[in-house]
Formats: sequence, structure tokens, C-alpha cells
Amino acid sequence: MSARILIIEDNPANMELMAYLLRAFGYHVDVAPEGQTGLAAAGRSLPDLIICDIEMPGTSGFDVLHALRQHAPTNRIPALAVTAYAMVGDRERVLAAGFDGYMSKPIDPETFVKEVEAFLPAQKRSRHEPETHALVSAAACAVAGSSPLVLVVDDSPVNLVLIKSTLEPNGYRVITAETVKAALALTRHYVFELILSDLHMSPETGLELLSLVRANPQLSSIPFLLCTSSLTDPSDGIEQRALALGADKFLSRPIVPERLLEEVRACLSKRKRKAAS
Repeated sequence: MSARILIIEDNPANMELMAYLLRAFGYHVDVAPEGQTGLAAAGRSLPDLIICDIEMPGTSGFDVLHALRQHAPTNRIPALAVTAYAMVGDRERVLAAGFDGYMSKPIDPETFVKEVEAFLPAQKRSRHEPETHALVSAAACAVAGSSPLVLVVDDSPVNLVLIKSTLEPNGYRVITAETVKAALALTRHYVFELILSDLHMSPETGLELLSLVRANPQLSSIPFLLCTSSLTDPSDGIEQRALALGADKFLSRPIVPERLLEEVRACLSKRKRKAAS
């Protein structure tokens, strides 16, 4: 019998994708959108493995693990930590806290299930293996719900948290990346309706990402908002270059949440009008 796996994750798009992939391989999957609900679900179903996000409001992944290890029914369940903000020393900190393993987001749909199976006993691993490319395509459709899916690209974890905390409570689904390379990899697996990128990133900049997006026929119509945290001199021409490359808007930080929401809505409305014309 295939394993029962509990996913505790507060990002709806990430949770939907992980659950879809595991179910496609024949696993029984339970989901919980936050820590306390996850603890209750773990106590009820006693899963074979728990996949838990670290950065969650209220009850963090570390809090969840501590509570799991305090009770006999759940203290031996393997727990796999997942985080979008990989920092130097995070893996050691996670393992020292008692997690059995560590994974970084964004997850790769082509390798995710195999990585998870490494934490399951052989007799609990599924023998069902769908065709990978078809699965990735179907997974992208599975998370393409009615709420707009936004890709946020920034090499500052603080900025990523601030933007997520603005967009998600207002009905947007957010997936993040910290580099241009990671962002482009995500565009192969998800259908984004908006890209919001920082300008000054390393090793590649937001302008380079914008140029690559606009040069790709499959991505070129996605609205693109470019942000900068540095004061720009009109004479340096950066804003003009961004607009010439196809940016829909050039925003300077600090960005007021209401202003960000207004610009996001405007870009999405503009895209809908173009699609309808």
C-alpha cells in the first residue's frame, strides 16, 4: 500500500502542486494550510511522512515539529522541511531542529516525487510512475485556478515576504524566485498571469529577465512590473530602457501596498482587454 503523506503549506499554489504530483504517483495525500490544522491532521491520520513549510504565519514549521515530537503517536513520523528562502546554514539548522530532511522551493515537478520518496521505506513507495512530461503539463493546469498566479522575482527574502503579504490576502496566488535562472525554470511549469521583478539582482538583473521574457513567444504577452529599491536618476535612462524593452510599469521602492495592488490590477485588466480584442 502506498504511503499517506501530509502536506502543511500556507501557499495555495505550492500546496496544490505538491499534492497533485504525489497523488498522480498514487500516494494518499492530506493537506493543511497552516500549522495548527496540520498538527490536528497529523494526530488524526498518523501519516507515513509529513512535508512542512518552515515559513508560516503563527505556528512555524519549527513549532509544528516541536509539537509533533512531544507526543508518542506522532514523535516518530518522518518530517521533511520545505522553505522558499534558502540561506547559508539553513540545512544544518533544520536538521539540528529534528527534521529528517530539507528541500528548497521552488520545487522541480520533474524530480519532486523522487526526492520525497527518499524519506519513505521501500515498501511504502508507489509503483505507479506516470509519464514525466505529461505529468508536468497536467500539474501546471491543476494549479491554474481562478485566482491570478503571480511570479515574484527578488534576491531579497525580506522583499519577497513583503510582496507576498500584500498580494496573497487580496486573492492572488504567489510563487517566488530569487534569481533569473530560477524564474525562467518556473515559467516552464506554471502559467503566470503577471511577473513582478526587482531590477538590481545578481548575477542577472531584472532588465535581463525582462528581455528574455519578451523574446520568448510563449511568455511575451505576460504583464511585467519592474521594481527598484534605489533612487534612479532620470538621466541614467534605466526607466526608459525598461519601458523600451516592454515593461508595463516601472515602480520605485518603497512601494505602498495600495499602489502595488492598484498597478497589479491595472496590468491584469489591460491583459484581459487585449485578449478579448
